[in-house]
Amino acid sequence: MKLLKHYAKAPEVLTLCELLYELGYHIKISDSFTLEVDEAVKDFQRKNSLVVDGIVGVKTWAVLLEKDNKPIGQTDKFLKESDLINFANEYDLELAAVKAVNEIESSGKGFLINNKPKILFEGHVFWSELKKRGIDPNSYYNSNSQNVLYPKWTRAHYQGGIKEYDRLNEAISLNNSPNFEEAALSSASWGSFQIMGYHAKNLGYNDIHHFVSQMELNEGEHLRAFGKFLEKNNCLVHLRNKNWAGFARLYNGAGYKENRYDEKLSRAYSKYSQN
Repeated sequence: MKLLKHYAKAPEVLTLCELLYELGYHIKISDSFTLEVDEAVKDFQRKNSLVVDGIVGVKTWAVLLEKDNKPIGQTDKFLKESDLINFANEYDLELAAVKAVNEIESSGKGFLINNKPKILFEGHVFWSELKKRGIDPNSYYNSNSQNVLYPKWTRAHYQGGIKEYDRLNEAISLNNSPNFEEAALSSASWGSFQIMGYHAKNLGYNDIHHFVSQMELNEGEHLRAFGKFLEKNNCLVHLRNKNWAGFARLYNGAGYKENRYDEKLSRAYSKYSQN
């Protein structure tokens, strides 16, 4: 089902409204995601131990679509509101700040519809990771590989969703050797907080395969990796002070301004801090 949030206007919102109405929420049934619908969604999320963000993604749909309104097995993979509260307390952070990063990095969704962790494959990182392993990327750079291997960052080749796994597998298949597989896995960002694979060892994982196996378990592991990253990369002070530019620089690199990452975080924080 389509990801929905406040201000959305789509046929799926009509389905959402019907489901909420059947569950006892006396809202107007329409194709517009109004403030009234937003409040109903947040109440539903709160009562079902979901993250209370008003975003109707795969987690909220999964519970909504249960006939008896009971959580299903897959929801064990998902973060609960209590998980984020405990994390915020552990790291002395505002809950709104943690929710802001979660939303902007992955729209609050760490897993895809096929039950795989959300990833984004970065071809320019793959170029660097091959060089780290003594492999000349120019030897594999041709018209057939340019969507997964390139020297400089570009958004042109992003596919999104499940198709990012096609790109990951295509990168691995350029050589099908252990070095290529490790380089490719290290070149994707993983999970709810989109942690790059090449950080694995620095964050305390045995290797990239150990990191990926943990990301495949549940969003609790995504949150744990996020905490490790914040500590290792001195991000906590910026997140505590809501210094979004400083945080964005450390978390997303020097090119964060191209995506207005700091501005998006600031807007998301403002939204959650008002709840």
